[in-house]
Amino acid sequence: MDFIGHISFSVSDFQKSLAFYDAVLGELGHQRMYTAASGAGWGRSVGREFFEIKKRVEKASAPSEGFHLAFHANKKEEVHRFYEQALKHGGRDNGAPGPRPDYGTDYYAAFVIDPDGYELEVKLFV
Repeated sequence: MDFIGHISFSVSDFQKSLAFYDAVLGELGHQRMYTAASGAGWGRSVGREFFEIKKRVEKASAPSEGFHLAFHANKKEEVHRFYEQALKHGGRDNGAPGPRPDYGTDYYAAFVIDPDGYELEVKLFV
C-alpha cells in the first residue's frame, strides 16, 4: 500500500477471523506474518504488514455504516478465488465477481461481508 501504511480493526471471534483472512488474503499472495495474544497481521514480508485484526475485548458491535475496505488483485482468477474462499469461511455475498461498468470500463471486482459485518471488496483494473 503506497498511501496507507496499514489498517487494523477488532473482531469478535478471533479464531474464525484468522481462518477467514488466512484464506482470502492467501489468494492475493499475502500470508500471516505474526500472531500474538492481542491480534494478527498479514502482508508479504515480516515488518511490512498492511492488514491487522485485533481481539475485541469489549462487547461486540457492528462496523460503522459506510466502512468499506478494498483489496487489490493482480488477475481475475484472484478475484474469483478471494470471493469463493470468503463464502467458504463464513463471509456473505455482497456482489459476485464481474465487471463494474458503473465504476469504470476496466473495473472488475467482487464484494463480500466478513464474519463481523465488515464490507470487503477485491478489485482489479483489466
